[in-house]
Formats: sequence, C-alpha cells, structure tokens
Amino acid sequence: MAEAHPVGFQWVMEAKKRGATIIHVDPRFTRTSALAHRHVPIRAGADIAFLGGIVRYILDNELDFREYVLAYTNAATIVSGDFQDTEDLDGLFSGYDPEHNVYDQTTWSYEGQRAQADSKGEEHVDRETASGLQQESHGEPIPSGTRRDETLQDPNCVYQILKRHFARYTPEVVESITGVPADDFLKVCEAWTRNSGRERTTALVYSVGWTQHSVGVQYIRTGAIIQLLLGNMGRPGGGIMALRGHASIQGSTDIPTLFNLLPGYLPMPVVGKHDTFDEWIDSIRHPGQKGFWANARSYAVNLLKAYWGDAATPENDFGFDWMPRLTGDHGTYQQVLNMIDGKVKGYFLLGQNPAVGSAHGKAQRLGMANLDWLVVRDLYQIESATFWKNGPETETGEITPETCRTEVFFMPAASHVEKEGTFTQTQRLLQWREKAVDPPQDCRSELWFFYHLGRLVRSRLAGSTLARDRALLDLAWDYPVHGDEQEPSALDVLKEINGYEVVSGRPLSSFTEMRDDGSTLGGCWIYTGVLKDGVNQAARRKPGSEQDEVAAEWGWAWPANRRTLYNRASADPSGAPWSDRKAYVWWDPDKGEWTGKDVPDFERTKPPSYRPPEGASGVDAIAGDDAFIMQGDGKGWLFVPSGLIDGPMPTHYEPAESPIRNPLYGQQANPTRKIYVRADNVINPSPPEPHSEVFPYIFTVSRLTEHHTAGGMSRTLPYLAELQPGLFVEVSPALAASLGIAHMDWAHLVTGRSAVEARVFVTDRMRPLRVEGRTVHQIWLPYHFGANGLVTGDSTNDLFGITLDPNTLIQESKIGTCDLVPGRRPTGKALLEYVASYRRRAGLTDDHVTPIQTTGDDDG
Repeated sequence: MAEAHPVGFQWVMEAKKRGATIIHVDPRFTRTSALAHRHVPIRAGADIAFLGGIVRYILDNELDFREYVLAYTNAATIVSGDFQDTEDLDGLFSGYDPEHNVYDQTTWSYEGQRAQADSKGEEHVDRETASGLQQESHGEPIPSGTRRDETLQDPNCVYQILKRHFARYTPEVVESITGVPADDFLKVCEAWTRNSGRERTTALVYSVGWTQHSVGVQYIRTGAIIQLLLGNMGRPGGGIMALRGHASIQGSTDIPTLFNLLPGYLPMPVVGKHDTFDEWIDSIRHPGQKGFWANARSYAVNLLKAYWGDAATPENDFGFDWMPRLTGDHGTYQQVLNMIDGKVKGYFLLGQNPAVGSAHGKAQRLGMANLDWLVVRDLYQIESATFWKNGPETETGEITPETCRTEVFFMPAASHVEKEGTFTQTQRLLQWREKAVDPPQDCRSELWFFYHLGRLVRSRLAGSTLARDRALLDLAWDYPVHGDEQEPSALDVLKEINGYEVVSGRPLSSFTEMRDDGSTLGGCWIYTGVLKDGVNQAARRKPGSEQDEVAAEWGWAWPANRRTLYNRASADPSGAPWSDRKAYVWWDPDKGEWTGKDVPDFERTKPPSYRPPEGASGVDAIAGDDAFIMQGDGKGWLFVPSGLIDGPMPTHYEPAESPIRNPLYGQQANPTRKIYVRADNVINPSPPEPHSEVFPYIFTVSRLTEHHTAGGMSRTLPYLAELQPGLFVEVSPALAASLGIAHMDWAHLVTGRSAVEARVFVTDRMRPLRVEGRTVHQIWLPYHFGANGLVTGDSTNDLFGITLDPNTLIQESKIGTCDLVPGRRPTGKALLEYVASYRRRAGLTDDHVTPIQTTGDDDG
C-alpha cells in the first residue's frame, strides 16, 4: 500500500500511532513491510490456502463472533443434500460439466429451492459474458423463507459445510503450500482474531492486483468470509477496502467502461435471454425475492430516459430495443484476438496503453497492427500510438512500418488538472475537481471529444431512415456548450447522472424518488443525491478538524452519502450498538428511527422488530434484522448458493502457470478459468503436464512508487525518470549465486511468449521459500517500461499469456513461470527462434496447440 498508494497509507500510519497492529502479507519486502509490525512473505498465487487456513483456525477454535454470524450471515441456512464439495470430488464441486468446463449450479442451492435455480444449461454463456460480476452486483434469486438451523449442528448447514471444506487447511498444510512458516501463520491468526469481535474490529486492505488472478474473485471471497465470521463487516474500523490503481477506477465501474455492465451495476441484456424489457428487468429484480433490487425497473427506466429523453416512452419500453445486446465475450482480450483474426476494423484507446500495459503485449501489438484505423487519446505519444514504427515486432520483422495497414490518429488529451469533473475514489467517494489551468494547444477533455464526436456522427446520419440509426439519432445529446472551445459543462452531465424531475428539472435527492413511469430520469441510480438540494455535494471540502471521524461533509459517497455499507450490522439484532466503543448506527426507540454517525444503510423508520408478512417481496420482505439489504436473503454470504462461475466457496487451485503440483487436489488449476486455446497464446506447462521444469521460477510484478501504471506519464518526467531509470529484476542472493549472476548484471526472463531483459537487483527483499519440501525461487519486476519516454526498457507484460478469471474476465497477470538466464536477450529474428526453442523444449509446438477461431460463443 505504501508503494502503490502512498497518500492513503498516511492513514495507516496514523492508525499505527494510535496503537493499531499492521501486518503485511506480500511475496516481496516493500515500503509497506518496512513500516508494518510484521511482514509475511508468501508464494504468489497461494493466497486462498493462506486465508483458508485462517478460516479453519477461526472455526476450529470457535473464535467466530457467534451472535453476529447467526444474525447476519447465512451460516445457519440449510444447503441442498445433493451438494458435493471439493473434498468429495478431488477438487471439483458438484455439477461440473467437463465438456464446457463450467458448473450447473442447481445442487448448490438452499434446501427446497433447487427447482428455482438456473438450470437452463447456459452456464457457458454466463462465463462468456462475465455474468459472475453481474450477479455479484445485483443479487441472485434467493426467495425468502429458507430453512435454518440456529444451533449450527445440521451437517448440511452452511457453517458445517464451511468447516468441512476448510478442515484440511492446517497450519502445516498452509506452510507446505504458501511457504509461510506455521509459527508466523499462527501469529497472523492470533492477531486478526484477537482484534475482532464485539469490542474491536480489523480491516482487510488489498490492492487491485489481488483481482488479477485466475481465482481473483475467490481471493476476495475468502477475505470476506473471514471478515463475516469475525463480525468485521458493516462496522467502523472493519470491512474490506479495495485499493484502486488510480483516482477513478471505482468510477469506471460505477459508470462503467466494462462491456457487460451499465451504470449503477445494471447488467447488459443478452441476446436470447433478455429479448424484452420485462425479461431484462425480471432477470435483475427476480420477482418474489427481498431487497432493494426489487426496484430495478425504476433504476432502468431512469437510465433509458437519460439516454433517449423524450424519445423514451412507455409505449416503446423507454427505448429498450435500442440497447445493444451481448452475444458472448466482448472483453478486451477477446477483442484483441478478434483484431488478429481480422474481425475488428477500428478501435478507440483512451487512458490505456495495451502495447505495454496489458497481458501478452505481443498479441496486443499484432492486433492493433491488423486494424484499418486506431484512435489514441493520451497526453503523450505512448507505445500504443507508435507500435507500428518502434515496437518489439519491428525489430523482429513481424511488423514493418511500410506495410502496417493501421492508420493511427493521435488526439492530444487534457490532463486531470486541465478539466473539471468528478473522480470516484476507493471508498466510493465522489470528489469534484475544478480546472486549474487551460490545456495546451489542441489538447481536449474527454467530455469535449465525445460530445463533438457524437454531434458529428449524428449530423452525418441526419437523413437516415434506417431503424439501426434511431438509437443514435434519438439520443438526448443537447448539452449546452461554453467558451471558444465549445466545451460542455461537466456539472450539466453530473446533473443528468444524479437525476431530476423531467417537468420541473428539480434534482432528485435520493434514488427512492426515481419513478418507473418516465416522470424522472437519472443516469446512475447509485449516484442520485450527489446534487441533493441543487448543491454539488462532491465539491464539499470541510476540514476534518471541523467534523467527526466519519467526515460526512468531505465530498459525497454513494449511495446516499453513506460511508460504510451494510452499517445496520454495526448494531445487534435489537438495534443496540454491539458496544459503546464501536457505536456507529443504532435504533432510537424514542424517535422511532435509525440514527448514528453515518447515514443508516437501512430503511430509516423500519424497527428491528419488523417481520415481513407472508408473501412479501422486495423492500417489504426485508426484516428488521436483515442487515445485508442488497442480498436475496438479506444475509452476508459465507456460501454462495448461485451466481459465481467457479464455485460456492473458495478453494486452493494453483495458478494457470505454476512449478508446483496442487498438493490438495487432483484438479490443478481453476477448472472454469477462461482460456483461449490458440497457437499465439500458449500457456507454460504446469504439473502434472510434462516439461514444466523448462520454466522453473515464479515471477510476479507490481508497481513502483515513482512510476504510474504503464509509465505513459511518469517516464516522460525527468525527476521521476531519474529516480527509476530502467527495468530491473529483483532476485534473492541464493538464486543469484546459483546462476552466477552479480548485482547490476544483465539477465533476461523467458516464457513461452517472449523474453525481456533487465538489470539484476540482488536483494533480500525476495527470499526463497520452502514449498512442498523443496526450495522455490520467486522473481519480481515492475511493469512500467516501454519504448517511449525519457527512460525505456522491455515491457514486463510481454511475458504473460492470456488466462482469465471466469467471473470477471480479468487476466492473471500477477504470476507466471519463467526461466532466468544471465546476459542480455537475443535481438531481431534471433529472438523469435530463441523463444521458439523454449516452446519446443516445453512441448508447446504448433502441433500441440491448434489455432482456432475464437468467436463469442467459443468456450475456450
């Protein structure tokens, strides 16, 4: 955190001054480790084994916060007797389909509800459309009235299933898998549990790299299980904080740049599943279940009204038929492979530099070299704008400037200080930024660019009578423009996002004011209230010294300026604080409402004693002690009865590339991981496959404080370039000695995709680990370098192949296997032959991997 998020880390240091214990679990000793009370080196890719061992420690020693667990989780809920665990099926859950590598999830259901589970045989479509992410966001169909055993003794209750599932994750097994000595592991267990419960809470913080694994969602799920068992969710000082890569990563999922989500986490409709408006809405709200997603029609209607304004009417289902539909995998990696296959003609790149910043850099560059046109908007001519003339493939002859077919249009962009608008930070906090200076020369904001691009496209289609053009022609695109540059106002856009009454123009104060009849519109329901009372709440900057620790007048947090989600769980079932020390939100019987330091994440006047009447659904079905109001059963899920593509509970699988045979199961890697079986996307062999010894070392990557992501900004700044002038690789003294490499020598890393060279940094920051009775060496590199800028170097991301988490289609780019060789890598065509020789030795020949066409319906 100190390395990648130094500004936020100041508050960790503030907590440390007040007595908090800081534990840092990371393969590498970093600035965070130096300031933590304890650094725990771990084998990259073994986090579920480590966290699963903590779950076992909690359950075996009955250290869970029992009153919290019974009241607010599904621990007591009874699961179908047909469910079989990985312990029964050697690493697989029941319902596995080996033909499509997906699960039929019906046996994971709660008892008596199997018939209501999704058994349409479309699980492979769910993976291709990353529906695991969609379902996590809008809840799964779990009707109320599930059977529970409050004694937690029924063998089919979630608590007992969880206990059996993690039983084998003993301290000794954790040590053998992760390389963490049992004594060190137990000290983490003791510290975490000792600081959790009625009187104390512990926070879990992870950086965005935790998601970049083929089991990334399950990493976070395991952390959530621990926090639920210990009563750390919805309470001050607890929770899980996901640190984002830069200022508005959270914003880009709220109002998304993702292919499968719409603003406010509404799922994109899918061809054949959501052909009508009602089918789409019912797939979100799941008629009959409890929770606020029952109001999905209002959220959706308001979004469609924001898109199409007066043209969106009840008679045309508010323009639903103009909405695009998913036909399969439209993620960034599928698109790149489609470019290589000649299926994509044009591409826009904004704020991304895939030529050096995305996994399998060679595939990224070859894909862009097969376009008709490419538009790059950035502050500088990044590698994705110049790959055609100075990328690695120009050196090998795979791309030649004279014959590259792609016409590149570079559009200079304004930086964050040269435009107004909001960022949404890690903690869902919207903060308004005023423009500090005008952008130089032809640099323009994204708002200017897309407004005028839309205006020009619409003008060219003005006379069209084609039905396909109505979606563009009927867009509500009448933003007022200001100044000589004809810039739309970001505040006007924020008003549209916030929502307002169509007739009066009054900004909505809460998403509960949204109507499904077209009388209101709003571009993102969770952001409704950021302009409450016509005041730009995101622009508030009241100093912390003038308010309490919740700091409710610093910016605005979605939803409803709530700073801690599910904070109903900060009080006991009767509505009283768990302790005076941790009082946060509580029921005031005299006033008949929830009150406290934060905005209650609950209906304000619903008493703890409320029990829904028979047949109630939606918000009315939420009981007075159902703290997790967005879940289908109102409970925090220790066991996921439906929705996740790869299983109802986390389990240890080896990464897609690993030198270690999975010690727990016959199943080596995540069986549902998304892979693209192509000759241009080979994956290094792992046990029990032959030839895994060709790539004996684990490599992992992360950020330097002095550089930012792919380096497009930081490598152009002299003072930052001087601080970190080139690519280097950190190796332990033991590994350096075994290979005959000295500090500051050149060495290169080789995978089945490429080879990159770097200076060697011999350091104790990377230490060998004992895994499964043998020494395992890990290597670390930063990922910031490329061909352009004041300092240059090979791109680390060229080493990775493309393997994706099945729930989110995020790439596994924090771990791979490689060889490490003293000296510089070959150049030119010799590099191609050099990498090919490794592929032959590893059995990754063209007759081993057959090229196939990867369409949207391909199962990988």
